[in-house]
Amino acid sequence: MEVAILGGGIGGLVAALFLHREGVPCRVYEATTEYKPLGVGLNLFSHAVSTLTDLGLGDALAKSGFEPASFLYLNQYGQEIYSEPCGRHAGFDFPHYSIHRASLHSLLHDAVITRLGADSIVMGRRVKRLDQDADGVTVFFEDLQGKETIQPLKASVAIGCDGIHSAVRRQFYPAEGGPTFGGIYMWRGVTRGKPVLGGNQIIRAGPLRTGKLLVYPLHNYDDGTQLLNWVVEKQSEVCELVDWSKPGKLEDFLPWFKDWTYDWLDVPELFKKASMILEYPMVDRDPIPQWSFGRITLLGDAAHPMYPRGGNGAAQSIIDASVLAPLLKKYGNDPVQALQVYELERRAKTTKIVNTNRSQPPDFIIESVDKLSQGKPFAHIDDLISKEEMNTIVENYRAVTGATLSAVNKV
Repeated sequence: MEVAILGGGIGGLVAALFLHREGVPCRVYEATTEYKPLGVGLNLFSHAVSTLTDLGLGDALAKSGFEPASFLYLNQYGQEIYSEPCGRHAGFDFPHYSIHRASLHSLLHDAVITRLGADSIVMGRRVKRLDQDADGVTVFFEDLQGKETIQPLKASVAIGCDGIHSAVRRQFYPAEGGPTFGGIYMWRGVTRGKPVLGGNQIIRAGPLRTGKLLVYPLHNYDDGTQLLNWVVEKQSEVCELVDWSKPGKLEDFLPWFKDWTYDWLDVPELFKKASMILEYPMVDRDPIPQWSFGRITLLGDAAHPMYPRGGNGAAQSIIDASVLAPLLKKYGNDPVQALQVYELERRAKTTKIVNTNRSQPPDFIIESVDKLSQGKPFAHIDDLISKEEMNTIVENYRAVTGATLSAVNKV
């Protein structure tokens, strides 16, 4: 058996590492001709870190990532709503890491090359279509100019890991159309500056109606400053082309935050001093009724693109790979059954996460308090909502995503 992994993002690279560990031959085929350090920060919660640690990547993550101690939820006035420890500080056996997406991708790429060999990742292979019969799959590629000049590939199994614009998915759902816009626009950036509120927290502030802010550190510098990752969200009726590398304009969102000046953070200055700003709409896709078609299946964003909540865009692709690889080993003589069992294990779970990320993500706490306070400052948070009620919101989300203490620690 040889598995063709179609897409060399986070999910595809982790799939290669898990398949290699299981002794299943595989190769990654990536559409771009070279990897570029795209994106900004992301959060790897303990359920994702435990899976990557199982692959022997714990030390690499510790070197590249930043380990925060807690989550902090605030309203737009800077008043504390809720806080809780995270990762090992919350009793998990594995850390929580904030990490630059490019750093995570780089360490995964290096691990694949080291373990599988220099020829294990083939660049410039954009999928055009797939054919299959009882013996295997034939993948037809095209170059970046859309010309079918590349020799077709024959494999036993093909895994579509080609993201939210997946060509593999489009072959089976040709009428699906583009990603679903959630009515929210996002701007992301990184700024080098002074630590915020102790320098070891992931801070979420403000309801969506006023503009929402997420800020957390990615790196400590020797001079006492930090590299701060920040995300801004605002409701919008406009949805432009989904391009993960589109530069953002400061004037498009700065006015909403002109009064967000606290004694612990000058938010407008945080934005103005950014070394880079990216913008894109918040999009996902409606869950689909089937992932696996004979010897072809989907993984990660190709299977279940979701809003970037709770770090689960990356986490669930990592978990997909950890489930699929052992099944291909187990059912080596019947890969079709392996893909069916994989889908049975993962599709319903990720469908629930997609829907929950739309309706009640972790920062639903802030939205709830905004409604209860009618958008005004409060005297005491306990007058509006109890700690127990907020704990329930957070724990319910963890249960949906498989990130509870008992699930991660397996106690």
